[in-house]
This record gives sequence, structure tokens and C-alpha cells, in this order.
Amino acid sequence: MTDLLRFQELTGYRFLDEALLMQALTHTSFANERCMNGHGDSNQRLEFLGDSVLSTIISRYLYDEFPSMPEGKLSRFRAQLVCEKSLAEIAGSIELGSFIRLGRGERQTGGAQKPSLLADGVEALIAAVYLDAGIEKATGFVLKNLGFAEIISSQAASFGHFDHKTELQESFRTPDVQIEYEILNVSGPVHAPVFEAEVRLFRDGAQLCCAAGSGSSKKAAEQDAAAAALKQLRS
Repeated sequence: MTDLLRFQELTGYRFLDEALLMQALTHTSFANERCMNGHGDSNQRLEFLGDSVLSTIISRYLYDEFPSMPEGKLSRFRAQLVCEKSLAEIAGSIELGSFIRLGRGERQTGGAQKPSLLADGVEALIAAVYLDAGIEKATGFVLKNLGFAEIISSQAASFGHFDHKTELQESFRTPDVQIEYEILNVSGPVHAPVFEAEVRLFRDGAQLCCAAGSGSSKKAAEQDAAAAALKQLRS
């Protein structure tokens, strides 16, 4: 099995154009040492693009998943997720350091373990997937294959995010109150759907509250509806 195939198995993504992957795994030191076309054959340009692609994907995901989180917290959350330390840890999870092509000097000085080099490699890899298959595949790769969705879920509490569905449920911890959620409609293109949800609260059969919300996923729409219900009940 070739190194490229092994790496693709580790990341869970098969490239249509393996030349893009090869470039993403080529550090400038390797390109210069082999008298290649410097910036053109190394992953530096891909790193530049990947930085923007990653920021866009994470920004959209945070915006949709946490509809009540203010802009300042969203910015700080995103910065924590895309920082060098975070990206280097993700590089470790996919063994990027074992596959990236380094010049002899860079490898001898521990380049395969340098956080900055590994973080740049992750950004280059994301750009390669984006160029290979588009933003929808790149989004899935970032959130699922690289584990960002799970990381975001585990770190949300540190940014003061409250689960509105849980908050609503715990506000009415009595058997005579029922809370029902329903997805009313799904619109928009396949790669950017908009879900519309409604939550209804009943006590002994009588409706206490009805509120609506929307989001890019069922979960986000229900959270938005729950937030609207809490606001309505407190007004």
C-alpha cells in the first residue's frame, strides 16, 4: 500500500486528484531541496487558501449551531478552534507528521513535530479537499473526518453556551407539562438547507406556548425555537 493510500485511509477521504494531496503534503524545504518549483509545488499556496476555507466552514457552523451566542463569543470560539495548537493536535490525530514531505535539514531538526508546520499542513490539506470536491465535501471533511464538530460540542460550555432545549425542559419539570417539537418545513439548496421548527408546550391539554425557529439543521432549528419559547414565557 502506498503512503498516499494509507494517509487517505487514515483521513477517511479519497482524492479524485491525488496530485492535490501530494502538493498538500509537500513542505517548502522539500520542494527547494529537490529543485522543484518552490512555492508552486509546495503546500504554501494551499495553506493560504485553506486558512480561509477553514474559517468560513467553522464560522458558518458556529453561526448555525449557536443561534443565541453573541458575535464576540463566536469570534473567540472560532479563534480557539483554528489556532496553531488546535490544528497541530488534529494533525497528530491523522498522523500528518509521518506523511508530510520535508527537506533533510527540516526533518533532522524535528520538523515533523513542529506545531506551526503541522498546523500549516492541516490547512493545506483542507484546501486540497476543497479544490478536489468543493465546499460541501470540504465541510464534511472538516466537521466529521477531522473531528471539529465533536471538538466544538465539547468546548461549547466554556463559552457560556446554554442548551435551550434542556433549559426549557428543566423549567417545566412536572408531569402535567408536555413539550413537543416539529419540523414544519425544509427549504433552500441541498448544500445549505434551512429547517423551520416549532415547539409547543401543553399543560393538561391546554396550550401554554407556541414558538418557531430556524437553522441549518434540525437540531439548530429546534434550539432556536426553544430559545424563542423561553423569551416568550419570560416576557
